[in-house]
Amino acid sequence: MEPEPPSRPPARHRGRGIYLLPNLFTTGGLFAGFYAIIAATQGIYDNACIAIFVAAVLDGLDGRVARLTNTQSEFGVQYDSLADLISFGLAPALVMYHWSLASMALDGVTLRKVGWAAAFLYAACAALRLARFNSQVAQVDKRWFIGLASPAAAGLVASFVWTFFDRGFVGGELRYAALAVTVLAALMMVSPIRYFSFKGGGPRSDRMPFLMGVVMLVVAVALAVDPPFVLLVAGVLYALSGPLVAAWRRLRPAPAPEGTP
Repeated sequence: MEPEPPSRPPARHRGRGIYLLPNLFTTGGLFAGFYAIIAATQGIYDNACIAIFVAAVLDGLDGRVARLTNTQSEFGVQYDSLADLISFGLAPALVMYHWSLASMALDGVTLRKVGWAAAFLYAACAALRLARFNSQVAQVDKRWFIGLASPAAAGLVASFVWTFFDRGFVGGELRYAALAVTVLAALMMVSPIRYFSFKGGGPRSDRMPFLMGVVMLVVAVALAVDPPFVLLVAGVLYALSGPLVAAWRRLRPAPAPEGTP
């Protein structure tokens, strides 16, 4: 009789881990958003706003790093969304509330409630925006965002606070303007209006259009002169671009059918 072959040891299953590099960028963005909240509670509003923009930069990098290193994962997608909710939902809402919306209490109990309700509306709309994005990410054209992206909305709110705080304004003096900015930014996030995403379609979607590169170069030079004001102007123009393009498409005459004189 032939000897039986030695039995092989049972295969070991590798534990399911996470990719370190892209999640480090996500964690950095989460830390920046958390720091923005802490800084706002201490009245350091310029640092709080800068931290929100740092979170936006890191948010733009983590996805690109994951694609370049082929380390995309479902865990990374979910972790990124949770970090975005803190950095671009809670942080801007609380920065705006502590700087200005809390001063609505000067006008009575009812308007005090309006102030914190507006801050909550912004945070809730950011959560809804992120949930909608995650559920439709495989169904929409990558060249467009449906609704104002949460980092862009956070940049609009943060640049508003940073610009006027840097110029010596007290938040209570601008509480009604702050209320309008907060509510409009919140509603634009959940609107059906399309915004250009600055991404191409197809296999070259990670490549930046040449014109966009020129625009970013001009913005970078302008940022050296007056960072908060330039960021505010850029945020306002981008926020208005969606409604203006939508209105132009509605109002422009329909193309005449072929063959008509």
